[in-house]
Amino acid sequence: MPLVQKIRSKLTRESKYLRRDISDLLGVEKKNYQSASGARIMIYHGICRDDHTRFNPVFLKLKTFEQHLKFYKKYFNVISLNDFYQERFSKDKFNICLTFDDGYANNHKYVLSLLSQYQVPATFFITAIRDAGYDILWNDFLGIVSKYGPRKITYKNEEFYKGPFNKYVSKESGLSLVEILRRGGFDVKAEMMKLLYPLAPFRENRPDDEDYWLQMSAEQIRGLAASPFASIGSHAYYHNDLARIPLNDAIEEMVRSKQYLENITNKPVNNLAFPYGTYTRDVVTAAKSAGYNQLLAMDFHFEEDRLDPTMKERFTVNPFISPANQMHSTITRSYER
Repeated sequence: MPLVQKIRSKLTRESKYLRRDISDLLGVEKKNYQSASGARIMIYHGICRDDHTRFNPVFLKLKTFEQHLKFYKKYFNVISLNDFYQERFSKDKFNICLTFDDGYANNHKYVLSLLSQYQVPATFFITAIRDAGYDILWNDFLGIVSKYGPRKITYKNEEFYKGPFNKYVSKESGLSLVEILRRGGFDVKAEMMKLLYPLAPFRENRPDDEDYWLQMSAEQIRGLAASPFASIGSHAYYHNDLARIPLNDAIEEMVRSKQYLENITNKPVNNLAFPYGTYTRDVVTAAKSAGYNQLLAMDFHFEEDRLDPTMKERFTVNPFISPANQMHSTITRSYER
């Protein structure tokens, strides 16, 4: 898309957002919320107090998340994931189901108390990375090192330079390091974390960043599971891309993650959110064989998925727009309309 067209598109979108915010202040949008019908599963990730773009573009400020909850309680019908699958929908209100991906400790720290305060349910999709001896996901690690590390690094005899959004990009291939690593298994990612940590020792130098990367402990997972407003689902074992690793490895991740979470919670874990929203037909078949009967994607990859009662699409929250604009986009399932 030409630069002029990009600028025009951005200005048009921002103008729409501004008009909608004004309409919300004037009470005009209230009718749209009240007349909406349908249902949507939402994807949240990390929640932090401020600076939500520090490392990860999908984090949301705590105060913004609470504003979302206030909208949901006032205008919508918030239901559990099980109720969503059983289609226990309100006919009078738009139905919302809340899910959180990645298993951040900040979910336990900030979200759990708000769920209780506003009396709304949510499902948390958690990896088993703690069982593997790590307290950070590989992509979060790389994001932190990319921000604090040097402009240029050499990794496995290949030079990488900081490109857009501080991502390390190969001088030779033009591919980002995160994209290269996403194609492989966890062994190469574990090696990367060991090799690159000295470039940005954030644990020692930046302890205040913990909210942005620390994974939930077994005790925190157990605490979530004990709440009547929280349920636990799998996000695979290592947070690998299940569509890109060998099928046998993907099967092992799904099985071991299920076992890990069930041993902690003493409850069945029958729902799985595919990391990065990606999957193959074989991965879906294997997930069902592993005992999962609720499979969560972002967008369906295959037309037949729409006829599969175990498969559901979800809609990712946009941290860069106002709550009023988020509610409109949630109803329409679009950030362009």
